[in-house]
Amino acid sequence: MGEVLAWQRGTWQQLVARAQHAHAYLLHGPRGIGKRLLAEQFAASLLCQNPSAAGACGRCKACQLLAAHTHPDYYVLEPEDVDKAIRVDQVRDLVGFVTQTAQLGGRKMVLLEPVEAMNLNAANALLKSLEEPSGETILLLVSHQPSRLLPTIKSRCVQQACPLPSRQQSLEWLASQLPDLAAELHEELLALAGGSPLLAAKLHGQSVLELRAQVVEGVKKLHKAQQSPSQLAESWNALPVGLLFDWFCEWAHLILRYQMTGDEAALGAADMNKVLQYLGQKASRENVMALQDWLLAQRHKVLGKANLNRVLLLEALLVQWASLPGAR
Repeated sequence: MGEVLAWQRGTWQQLVARAQHAHAYLLHGPRGIGKRLLAEQFAASLLCQNPSAAGACGRCKACQLLAAHTHPDYYVLEPEDVDKAIRVDQVRDLVGFVTQTAQLGGRKMVLLEPVEAMNLNAANALLKSLEEPSGETILLLVSHQPSRLLPTIKSRCVQQACPLPSRQQSLEWLASQLPDLAAELHEELLALAGGSPLLAAKLHGQSVLELRAQVVEGVKKLHKAQQSPSQLAESWNALPVGLLFDWFCEWAHLILRYQMTGDEAALGAADMNKVLQYLGQKASRENVMALQDWLLAQRHKVLGKANLNRVLLLEALLVQWASLPGAR
């Protein structure tokens, strides 16, 4: 499974040093800081037949089966598609696994990520497994947004906050993962990922810098009336809608901060700071706050895997964004 990430060593030691393991752990923290990797390493250590303080041995039968993705006592539950909910029938399959006897005679491990992707019926179906675990089954729940979880789920788990790495740790890790990329691009990716290095690497794999340039160019054309909201929404239909709402929420926040402080140095990334400064000078604070409230509400729906019409949602966003400038 590789070495534990530098910023997770303290958390790792807390987990593996426990004399008796809980039947459920909730690993939580911002997206992209390595919680899934930590959970996988912890699961490997608990399934390993010869574990050490450093983790799984990597050589025993259990480790070999895990490496081949054929371990019969390891179950991963996640959305079947990106941006989809975890359904109740998926959780019922998991419950069936939990009630079985371990085939290798040791523990059974379940990794569920992200927990907040479960719809209400799925979450309620999971509760029984948390209340009455079968045999020596350990559930590792990974959450990017623990505030969205049912209190009854959180109360049945040992909650383990996962730390955000320092900026230096993040940049060193990115340099090791993307050695052919210039240092300034590491910085740019990390900024777009909100300081989360694994998310930065994932975004690089999704060509996020090119996507960002496309979005920024589209916003500038919108303000110059070179493209209409409907045209721009159509052209953005294939872009990750969650990422778009992350950016627009951040931009609305930066406009408000600029209106309150007048600090031009706090306008975020250079690609949008002139646009945000212009909007901060031209838009009323009430309109910006109303847009921010709307953005947060729609982003919540997007994160909640609501069945939304993407083009209509983006068009509504762009109509409101284009109407921001006006008499103060």
